[in-house]
Amino acid sequence: MPRVSVHVEVVTDVTDEVCTAMRRLLPQLSRSATVPDADRLRAIVASPAVTVLIARAGEDIVGSLTLAMFPIPTGVRAWIEDVVVDEAARGKGAGAALTEHALAIARAAGARTVDLTSRPSREAAGRLYERLGFERRETRLSRYSFG
Repeated sequence: MPRVSVHVEVVTDVTDEVCTAMRRLLPQLSRSATVPDADRLRAIVASPAVTVLIARAGEDIVGSLTLAMFPIPTGVRAWIEDVVVDEAARGKGAGAALTEHALAIARAAGARTVDLTSRPSREAAGRLYERLGFERRETRLSRYSFG
């Protein structure tokens, strides 16, 4: 698929356009997750530990990524979460642009590494991350669920 011109920006203001885009994008990432309303999105964007990025192709928001960073005793921890590109825009460079922008922010903040997880079924996403330099880690990722 041909690449298109993609512009990435940090969300600083939760507009109706951003809310509409999230309502369209997030169900493409997870069918079980509840899409946050405008107030919840404002709280997320206001968090000092979170940077929400959007990708635009022309004027249209075609993707989103959330970068979480926080200090811990061993340094600055950085995680990429909730990466989603609209199905119609996949394979055209939005995912790479979002990820590269997040990596630049994390590096500037002093993070030595950036982690992310991706389901094995998301093969194209896995290839993208590997192409951008992510390496699989031997780890035992565990999760505790509250319900």
